[in-house]
Amino acid sequence: MVSFSYTAADEEKSRGVRRMKALATGLLALVAVVYALATWAENSGAGAWAGYVAAAAEAGMVGALADWFAVTALFRHPLGLPIPHTAIIPTKKDQLGASLGSFVGENFLSADVVRGRLRALGVARRVGAWLAEPAHADRVTEEAATALRGALTVLRDADVQAVVGEAITRRAEQAEIAPGLGKTLDRMVTEGAHRRAVDLVCVRAHDWLVTHGDSVMDAVQGGAPGWTPRFVDRKVGERVYKELLRFVTEMRDMPTHPARGAIDRFLADYAADLQSDTDTRVRVERLKSDLLARPEVQDVIASAWGSVRALIIAAAEDDQSQLRLRARASLISLGKRLASDARLQEKVDGWLESATTYLVTTYRTEITSLITDTVAGWDADQTSKKIEANIGRDLQFIRINGTVVGALAGLAIHTVSHALGG
Repeated sequence: MVSFSYTAADEEKSRGVRRMKALATGLLALVAVVYALATWAENSGAGAWAGYVAAAAEAGMVGALADWFAVTALFRHPLGLPIPHTAIIPTKKDQLGASLGSFVGENFLSADVVRGRLRALGVARRVGAWLAEPAHADRVTEEAATALRGALTVLRDADVQAVVGEAITRRAEQAEIAPGLGKTLDRMVTEGAHRRAVDLVCVRAHDWLVTHGDSVMDAVQGGAPGWTPRFVDRKVGERVYKELLRFVTEMRDMPTHPARGAIDRFLADYAADLQSDTDTRVRVERLKSDLLARPEVQDVIASAWGSVRALIIAAAEDDQSQLRLRARASLISLGKRLASDARLQEKVDGWLESATTYLVTTYRTEITSLITDTVAGWDADQTSKKIEANIGRDLQFIRINGTVVGALAGLAIHTVSHALGG
């Protein structure tokens, strides 16, 4: 069973309660002594004044005793007697918790109360005015950066890499890339964007042929039949090399070369096949799957998280990074809009009201049951002791006031009775 934690502060408050109890009890004892002396004086013929004092003291004792009983009955049985409807807090603790939960649910967690309160607060306007201050935007940015660094530190790289790798691979396997590649290639051919690549290939091919002419001729000679004379093979090799070099040079220097046109037509036809030819699309998808299955590709995909993580942490730690500067500027801009744009304020407040109302109405039972269950789990005696320590001092003033008010009422009644009787 869970009980209230009775702290040193509560003990200090209890000492104050005991002092007030002693004061209230001392006042009761005082009026009792006054009553006894006044009664003795009245019986000894001291005069009419003694009767007034005795009546006031008697009523003061009655008031003091009645209020003592009422205050004591809240926390325990008066004089240890099991009088009905006493020791209310220990015996009715669970009912009080249920009543408190119902009261909170009906008066604080109703949809109308929540909406009205939020509407009166003007949350969007206040938040906007607060965010519009650069110092506040800096604070939010710093806290967000700290939270981001903490989250990235807590996350296990292996787990995130596995999730990222699986997500990328699954998405790539599900999406057919051939039509998209076909559209991209068709647009590149139409716009002539591929010609730079062709130019580069022609330049590099020409340079390679110039540098490795002997290798080309040796390759041609090595493929000649064994029965041909060697000088013939050499002449053939030289001729093939020169024609090849001439062909590549013309392709490099002539934008309208027929071979370039052939490349354009080939790429255009291939782009169309990627979009419409079933066999071509199947082969591309098979190639995609083979590439994704290669360990090298999986390693690259998995390592992407590490690179992204390092970039984010570095940007979050640097107060002059573009990430933080842009976040700060966005917060200030958002704050200014919220502070000045009435339509945006109304929209944001409406979202907030709807979300809060939904949460309150949906989980009101859980919220109120938290109060009820918590109170039910408290130890009855400890609960009574702690509550008395916190409010008992004020309750002792009830006893004091009862004594004083009772005495004044008794004096007034006695005075009126004598006046009417006289």
